[in-house]
Amino acid sequence: MRYLVAFLPVFLIFSCIPIKIAPKIKDDKVVKAKKFKRKLSKDYAFIFKDTKEAEEFYSFINTKYDLDNESVNANVPFILDKKLYFFSFNEIEKETKTLNFLPFLIDAALQNNDMEPMLEDTYTSRFGHWYIVMQVYDVDNNDCLNPNYPQRKQVIEYLRNMRKEYFATVNYNEARLKDKKKKNMSLHKWLFAHKTYNGSFPFMEQTFA
Repeated sequence: MRYLVAFLPVFLIFSCIPIKIAPKIKDDKVVKAKKFKRKLSKDYAFIFKDTKEAEEFYSFINTKYDLDNESVNANVPFILDKKLYFFSFNEIEKETKTLNFLPFLIDAALQNNDMEPMLEDTYTSRFGHWYIVMQVYDVDNNDCLNPNYPQRKQVIEYLRNMRKEYFATVNYNEARLKDKKKKNMSLHKWLFAHKTYNGSFPFMEQTFA
């Protein structure tokens, strides 16, 4: 019995074995979206862990860009250095899953004594983590997060500042009011109100610069 007590702390430490581990992202990272989630495209994505409540990022984007719940997570237009871009995002869940030996052994002991197992639901544990996966394209449908894209650094900086603003803001109306380029917020409505878009925007510098 004394040997069992002596080894009990060691057993408890190793009684939970991780069989699936959610990615650890300190701030953000840029990788191919498909490597993060198979159903996504092969293009690059800006990814960060979302520690806020469900739908919070959706509300932030909807409010900041004045979208009125229209196409909030797909092709949201924005202007960066007088150039038009579009971003889309997905909210992806990744699990950390562990195998718990202690409940299994307790049930085995119960069964050896002709008793019904009681802890079957605790053999494994699941902990969900949510991530925001963002992709950016220009008017020619170029992947703006690709390492070869000329303005990649500026685009990443834009997304990084957006991430910081998202976590720092409680009232999302503040994000809209603090935006220095207020015309940029109504860009989504302007584009969909005008049906003459042909791939070029000669009006851009005069209207949104």
